[in-house]
Amino acid sequence: MTLGSRIAWDDTVLPFQLDRSDIRGRIARLDGVLDRVLEQHDYPPAIEALVAEMALLTALIGQTIKLRWKLSLQVRGDGPARLIATDYYGPTAEGRPAQIRAYASYDKERPLEGRPFDLIGKGYFAILIDQGKGTTPYQGITPIAGGSLSQCAETYFAQSEQLPTRFALGFGHSTYANHSGWRGGGVMLQSMPKASPSAAAQPEAAEQQLLKADDLLDGEEGENWERANVLLDTVEDLELVGPRVQPTELLVRLFHEEGPRVFDAQPVEFGCTCSPDRVRQSLSIYSAKDIAHMTTEEGTVTADCQFCGAHYVFDPRTLGFEAEEAPGDDA
Repeated sequence: MTLGSRIAWDDTVLPFQLDRSDIRGRIARLDGVLDRVLEQHDYPPAIEALVAEMALLTALIGQTIKLRWKLSLQVRGDGPARLIATDYYGPTAEGRPAQIRAYASYDKERPLEGRPFDLIGKGYFAILIDQGKGTTPYQGITPIAGGSLSQCAETYFAQSEQLPTRFALGFGHSTYANHSGWRGGGVMLQSMPKASPSAAAQPEAAEQQLLKADDLLDGEEGENWERANVLLDTVEDLELVGPRVQPTELLVRLFHEEGPRVFDAQPVEFGCTCSPDRVRQSLSIYSAKDIAHMTTEEGTVTADCQFCGAHYVFDPRTLGFEAEEAPGDDA
């Protein structure tokens, strides 16, 4: 996206709170980020839609992680869309942008017909949080269910975190200010309830079926949650995507009676952490015999980053735990 077409709220996540309802939320706008994510690959439209939805979910969920932490979302299924993976890297310092990357793996031999979500088939939705060296990564998993990736994420928060959560997302190609490309936006609502007596009173039922937000709330909390969701139901795709409606204006349009309060917006950008050293490290577990099987007719070992498309070429003698030579300058 050119500087002339960039808008102040492009590629940002705006946290907010609804004081009357005791509900927190975020509004995300991904524009240049979606363009960068999707231009790395020639995905069919259905796969593009799944990647765009996952990237928006990642931005909305990832905004809460701390500096230098990493959040990953993964969807694996037995359908033609086999894997959708995204990473969100927390800012390296206050005021710095967070980074997002994403990619998909799909079966090119199978037809990609019907709703994009149905192409996943049976599988699971996972959230992983890596706090850095010396810590054990957290992983939470929930089955693919509900009819959309957004509903999978809502089920995850209800089931694993006991947090009623709602997403409203919009994305697609748009032409604005002489620029044609991807634009996406979304709203995330999350109630912070006390322990739910209705969920605690039915442990056996909770084990037999996936929890929903309604299972976790009752009384005034339930009324607040229902009211906020009714208001969110009125949002239109063009309001989510923009570009004419800025996030603060959208917040007032939807929730002006709920006492909305905003916090500092978090900028986001496309970013990939791949490097020759990281690829070399991933190959360090292989023997010289294994490396020989990976060596091309040209006498090199090559690797491509699935996220950003970077291409690496190595001297096989410098790879693996039986390396004969120290690394030189790799392409």
